[in-house]
Amino acid sequence: MAELGIDHARARTAPLTAPALHGRGGRARQDGYDRAERSGRHWARGGLTKGRLAAFVAALAGSAVLGIVAGLVWAAVAPRALLQEIARGEAQAVNAETSAFIVADAWFCLITAVGGVITGVVGDRVLVRRAGWVAAAGLVLGAVAAALLAMWVGENVGLGSYNHLLASSAAGTFFHASLALGAKSLLAFWPLLTSVVILLAESGSRRAARAAGSAVHEGQDPSEAGGVSVD
Repeated sequence: MAELGIDHARARTAPLTAPALHGRGGRARQDGYDRAERSGRHWARGGLTKGRLAAFVAALAGSAVLGIVAGLVWAAVAPRALLQEIARGEAQAVNAETSAFIVADAWFCLITAVGGVITGVVGDRVLVRRAGWVAAAGLVLGAVAAALLAMWVGENVGLGSYNHLLASSAAGTFFHASLALGAKSLLAFWPLLTSVVILLAESGSRRAARAAGSAVHEGQDPSEAGGVSVD
């Protein structure tokens, strides 16, 4: 009888666990939960990698499309110097002091600067905040590709007509020159501004996070902040 009383006391004081409460059915359910949790963590790791790769590809593709649009805009708004055919296959500028080449470069600089800001702002909000540095790298590389595509598209719009006129026009014929980027250093504007915008955005996000964390820390219970527990 004494041993039976001791067993009953132990049963009353022992902590209740899921198997104790539910028996074999509870243990089976707990094992199922564990397997599901492990499977979920494994899927999350795979999904994170795929998500980052998808963000990298999206950054490259989106920047490339924006570069093509920028090239078309540049071709539409940039002025072209007026030329005169002086011999078969040779032409010279009517006004030797024309500002058309400088203005065309200025338009390219402005368009690529706007493209860099758009790439940085939209890319940071849509991709970088979700995929991190992988998306940032894709945006910077995409910005380089976008600048090159903008130059290539702009210079090739109307190039065929220019070559035809240059080769077939009679002496004295007037026509406009093809578009060409004189200062190749302007290609750096797009990736440079994209990088600056991303860095500024990330810096601002980190400062905001630190400020929020500091405010939360100051609003904590003194016993928790000091590491003292009160029973």
